[in-house]
Amino acid sequence: METLSNCPICNSTQYSPFIHCKDNTVSRETFTIVQCNSCGFKFTNPRPESNELGKYYKSDDYVSHSNAKKGFINSTYQSVRKYTLLKKLQLISKYFKTGRILDIGCGTGEFLNTCKNAKWQTLGIEPDDDARKMGIENYKLDIRKEEDLNLLPDSSFDIISMWHVLEHVPNLNRRVEELKRLIKPNGIIIIAVPNATSYDAKIYKENWAAYDVPRHLYHFSPKDIESLFRKHGLKMFRILPMVFDSFYVSMLSEKIKTGKINIIRSTWNGLISNLSALKSGKTYSSQIYLIKK
Repeated sequence: METLSNCPICNSTQYSPFIHCKDNTVSRETFTIVQCNSCGFKFTNPRPESNELGKYYKSDDYVSHSNAKKGFINSTYQSVRKYTLLKKLQLISKYFKTGRILDIGCGTGEFLNTCKNAKWQTLGIEPDDDARKMGIENYKLDIRKEEDLNLLPDSSFDIISMWHVLEHVPNLNRRVEELKRLIKPNGIIIIAVPNATSYDAKIYKENWAAYDVPRHLYHFSPKDIESLFRKHGLKMFRILPMVFDSFYVSMLSEKIKTGKINIIRSTWNGLISNLSALKSGKTYSSQIYLIKK
């Protein structure tokens, strides 16, 4: 196991235990999430060594890598994804009609394929061998290994997207510097991550599925994202909600908590979470952050 001695955002050496969560997907191990005493950032600590993280993704329940359709939760995810893929395409099209897009952590390639069909020049990065192979074989995409990110030329992409990926990256600050290097001067970085200050996170506590230890190494708030990118000379200029995530996460959380999906309760909690976010500001279960130089 690896123990971080410093907060990845403010570099403070002082942190306290925040919550203990179980890995309900693969290992059944319990992990600790700590909170920085200085800036409040939450991160999994200690955590598996970087070369050990891959084994924690080997499950059909990890749908972004397996593209599994079996079961109510996976089939619901697949149905909603068809709609959200089009919404993602509409989002990038507001800023560029076409161009070069890099999707880091592209999984099995569905978003990249949507962009490719809309005449975008696409490139994917995916560390998981099985997911990368599926994206290449199914959609004839250019998807490369994680280490190939360092070989890409400076200022070469109009859009760089990381859809629920930044929370998985072992070296957080190095990754943000890579994003800064690769984006064009007028380009846009799109970051989507769970929101650890959301209402559904408060409801489910240690059973909140979006903590997803140890795969999720960091547990961001909107303030954390703004501070992290400002630290590297980048500016967050817009926040958008991912309104379906509260329902999906609540279904997963109910299953963790009770052993059953409980559609009525999870739908109600997802709705309350979204209504709470609507009333209080940008505190949805998951959020999209738009960032520029």
